[in-house]
Amino acid sequence: MFNAKVDNPSRYLDALVKEFTRLPGIGPKSASRLAFHILKMRSEDVKLLARAMLDLKENIVRCSVCGGISDSGICSICDDKDRDASLLCVVENARDVITVESAGGYGGYYHVLSGLISPLDGVGPDELNIRELLKRCADGGRPAELILALNPTIEGDATALYLAGIIAPMNITVSRIARGLPVGADLEYADSATIVKSFEGRIRM
Repeated sequence: MFNAKVDNPSRYLDALVKEFTRLPGIGPKSASRLAFHILKMRSEDVKLLARAMLDLKENIVRCSVCGGISDSGICSICDDKDRDASLLCVVENARDVITVESAGGYGGYYHVLSGLISPLDGVGPDELNIRELLKRCADGGRPAELILALNPTIEGDATALYLAGIIAPMNITVSRIARGLPVGADLEYADSATIVKSFEGRIRM
């Protein structure tokens, strides 16, 4: 009887494929293609790739101002004095900062929550970077407008409503990017034009 089981001829290749499948969005076939591509690369290039991954993991720190990622104590965006200090954009994670920046059209500062309120997952306001946000809004250089660029999901809506409620007494305009993003979509996967239009059409909460 025909045996459909296929053994990998190399335990080293098999180990790398398994590691790649642990990455988001990478299935067995994609992992195998990546592994064989690395097998064809020059040793020097493989070492550069490995070094870049180690440098990322070992040297990236959390920005002491916005909570995003940085190579030093304060990220380059927070350290940029030419940005519009009247605008503060609140996002779920550091990846969203890069997404908004890549789209263009926004020149203010950011604040990274490092998650969204999700009672079912045991994530409440105290688990997020909200206390630091309140401090920034209470300081002398507080923004005139807080823009909530949170994904249009149940968790995103709950977080937006919570933040709007606690910021309202501070006499700061709270707005949310327009629903140019489909309900349930992630900011990460939106195209640049959609993100720009969402900021332009933001609504006051």
